[in-house]
Amino acid sequence: MTIDELLGLLDMQEEILQFSHFTNADAWEVGNCIVAEAIKRKLPVAVSIRLNNGLTVFQYASDSVNLQSERWLQRKMNTVRTLERSSLYTSVLLRKSEETLADWYLDEKDYAACGGGFPIRIEEVGVIGAILVEGQDHFSDHDLIVKSISRYLHIDEVPRIRTQMF
Repeated sequence: MTIDELLGLLDMQEEILQFSHFTNADAWEVGNCIVAEAIKRKLPVAVSIRLNNGLTVFQYASDSVNLQSERWLQRKMNTVRTLERSSLYTSVLLRKSEETLADWYLDEKDYAACGGGFPIRIEEVGVIGAILVEGQDHFSDHDLIVKSISRYLHIDEVPRIRTQMF
């Protein structure tokens, strides 16, 4: 898969995986879906669902998670909130353009160009927050979110990344 094909696939995922509404109850259900899938796969992860207003509406950490994971979650949140795209999309776009976060005037101490941050986009409203996963490689963190949102929204035909690209 080329970088352009990967960007197209990521763009398609974000287009398909939009919510008609998103409440704290939705956050609880989506978060628990992600945690259940992580436990099923025996993945040590931290999961957080945060709104752009600063409210954390879901949080989970497996026993092996430490404070460094929380810092990664915050950096991924900052990326999604600022750019309104998944953090993996941002990473791939930077790679394609041969730029860095600094080239976009974003401090790497506060932003992360890697997988694991996905926008909560409400149809005809826009991005209101992010679903965040930390603990695996970039593609696995991203895929865990995509699979779980797909399941929650009952959407079976979401294209997924099957292998690590780089």
